Amino acid sequence: MKNRTGTACILAGFALLLCGCDAGAGRGGQGGPGSPAETEDKVKQVIAELDRVCREQTVYMIGPEKGARIAELVRSREPAVVVECGTALGYSGLWIARELDKLGKGRLITIELDADRARRARENFERAGLAGRVEVRTGDARELVREIEEEVDLLFLDCNYSNYHPCFTGLEGRLRDGALVVADNVGLGAAGMKDYLDLVRSRHKSETEWFDIDLPWGKRDAMELTVFRRKAD
Repeated sequence: MKNRTGTACILAGFALLLCGCDAGAGRGGQGGPGSPAETEDKVKQVIAELDRVCREQTVYMIGPEKGARIAELVRSREPAVVVECGTALGYSGLWIARELDKLGKGRLITIELDADRARRARENFERAGLAGRVEVRTGDARELVREIEEEVDLLFLDCNYSNYHPCFTGLEGRLRDGALVVADNVGLGAAGMKDYLDLVRSRHKSETEWFDIDLPWGKRDAMELTVFRRKAD
C-alpha cells in the first residue's frame, strides 16, 4: 500500500499545468497555430474549466491529484489502447488523452451511459484539440466493453461501483498480458466494489494508493492499481 497524499510534486505540477509553465508546453519551439504548445494551452484551459464546473455542479471527477497520477501512469506505460468506463464530462479523459497526444501514439475509448454527458464530453475533447485521440461510446459500459476488439493496455474504472466487476470481467479477454487496471474511488466506495477488489487482489498483483484530495464530496480517497496477468492454459 502506498501513500501519495500531499505529494508536493503532484500539486506543484498541477499548478504549473494551469499557469502554462510546465516543460511540455515548450515542445516544438514556437507556440504557433496547431503547435504542441497551442494544444497544451487548450487542454489546460478545458481542464481548469471542467474542474470548476464539476465542483459547482457535483459532477464526480478524479481531481488534479489523481489526474496527475493517471497522466504519470500513461507516460510510463505508453499504452496503444486505453479504455475508460465512466466518461462523465471528460475530465479524466483529458488527462489521459493529453499524454497520448504527447507520446504521439495511442487512443482512448471512453464509455458513458448518459447521452447528454457523452455529448458534452465530445465537445470538451474537441475544444481541447484531442478529439483525434478519443472515441466516446454511449451506453452501458457492462455491455459495450464486450464489443471492444482491440487488445487493451490500460483500463480505467470510474463508473458505478457495482459495475467495476462486470466491466473488468467483460473486458478480461481483451486485456493484454501485463495490462494495468486502475480503479478509482477505492477509499470512498470500497464496500460497493467489494466483489471487484476481492477478485483482483486474490488473482493479480494489486496495490492501493492513497491521496489527499480537495473535492466537495471527499478529502481522502484511493485508487487500486492492478497488473493483469494471464494464467497459462
